[in-house]
Amino acid sequence: MSETAGRPSWDRHWMDAARLAAQMSTCVSGRKVGAVFVRDKRLLATGFNGVPSGYPHPEVCFRRQTGVPSGQGLDLCVCAHAEANGIANAARHGVSLEGAKVYVTCQPCAACMGMLANVGIKHVVFGGLYPDERSQAIADYAGIELIGLPEDQR
Repeated sequence: MSETAGRPSWDRHWMDAARLAAQMSTCVSGRKVGAVFVRDKRLLATGFNGVPSGYPHPEVCFRRQTGVPSGQGLDLCVCAHAEANGIANAARHGVSLEGAKVYVTCQPCAACMGMLANVGIKHVVFGGLYPDERSQAIADYAGIELIGLPEDQR
């Protein structure tokens, strides 16, 4: 989509919204991820990575302290990913995500891609890459289109 008369494309608009959501992250690892779920150019739900509601915000990241590589040992962290929190927010408010598109500042991991497939997401637009080969396989089997935005569109 092209930008006209100084107005951003819809992809840029929604990715900007995902970046804004990422600013709310409570993850202390330094990775701040945001997600927005959209259908028919309408915002359905947002999410960011962080601790569950009511849980104290951590002061240090155990995974970083112990040298666990990115994308591994996710069960060692209490934080949920932006996509999972967006799905939970939609469910809390009775919003169906079937057929929606999600904009995420980082490519989804395999667990999140599985959740996206299960709620009927058809398109994932993402910014940065994430080291998880299983994510692509899940998307392929589920018929989810993965769209990486070029740097100038993020």
